[in-house]
Amino acid sequence: MRILVSSHFFAPSVGGIELVSGIVASELHARGHEVRVITQTPDPEAAAQLPFPVFRQPERGEIMAQIRWCEVYLQGNISLATLWPALLSRKPVLVVHHTWISRVDGRIAWQDRLKLFATRWVRRNLAVSKALAATIPAKCGVIANPYREDVFTEDSAAVRDRDLVFVGRLVSDKGCSILLEALARLAADAIRPALTVVGSGPELENLKAQAMSSGLVGQVVFAGQKTGPELATLLNRHRILVVPSLWQEPFGIVALEGIACGCVVIGSAGGGLPDAIGPCGETFPNGDHRALAERLRALLADPVGLASYRVAAPGHLAKHTRAAVAEAYVRELDAIRPPVR
Repeated sequence: MRILVSSHFFAPSVGGIELVSGIVASELHARGHEVRVITQTPDPEAAAQLPFPVFRQPERGEIMAQIRWCEVYLQGNISLATLWPALLSRKPVLVVHHTWISRVDGRIAWQDRLKLFATRWVRRNLAVSKALAATIPAKCGVIANPYREDVFTEDSAAVRDRDLVFVGRLVSDKGCSILLEALARLAADAIRPALTVVGSGPELENLKAQAMSSGLVGQVVFAGQKTGPELATLLNRHRILVVPSLWQEPFGIVALEGIACGCVVIGSAGGGLPDAIGPCGETFPNGDHRALAERLRALLADPVGLASYRVAAPGHLAKHTRAAVAEAYVRELDAIRPPVR
């Protein structure tokens, strides 16, 4: 198949959609399909050497030329600017929704209404979680996100000498402050699990001040940003990964990475994060530090329970390998591919 992948953000930019689009494009290419990518992410130093062509910040004429070339058009998140040429050309379009079609504050603006309306005109809609699929007005299937199983894996020789780990950008929406509130509540009962905070962002100094004012200085380590093998090594030192997002996560690849490294996950119940956690952990209501404290209290005192969640990991992770997700994409693309004449 000749497959054109459209991803507004792409390598060398770093983020969830960039990771997934890169994995899917690479896996499709490895299976012998002709793949090209269009993106708005510049790469002035040619940092990402990829085995397929990437057209960066293409003009309208270039977009049209690539759409004419392809047999099927795979769009990561709906973009009207690159969707309408495909619809005019009557090319089969598969849109994969990675996040909510709304403003940051949840409002549905006129641009979002247009996008929601446009979902009815594409050949196939998919979303990365059941919660996200439920917000799409057109019929929408689900293909969950993959993770890098070549990087994130359990090290049987690792010593799990730390209790809790948080991984994420240090912004208010990611809820690290909720985790610190939960730890302060546990500390009042003389329960003091060790926490590693992995990440950077504008809330760093506020979080450090909160840890100090809550009497948590001795048990909280701010480790800075870690990625790739360095992050995998760090995750292998911990028993529980906490994902306390305040906002509704569309999915949550970090949960898969933690599970793959042997962590049990406690995460927010809203959005698509429960899909990522699966049978490998527990959830609590978004923003409820009391409920989080109780989940932590119970799991920290229950090694048998922790072990039972880890037993479920291989089966859950098998559905999220790069190969498994790529095969699901191939089936969907093949289903909308025009018949060979």
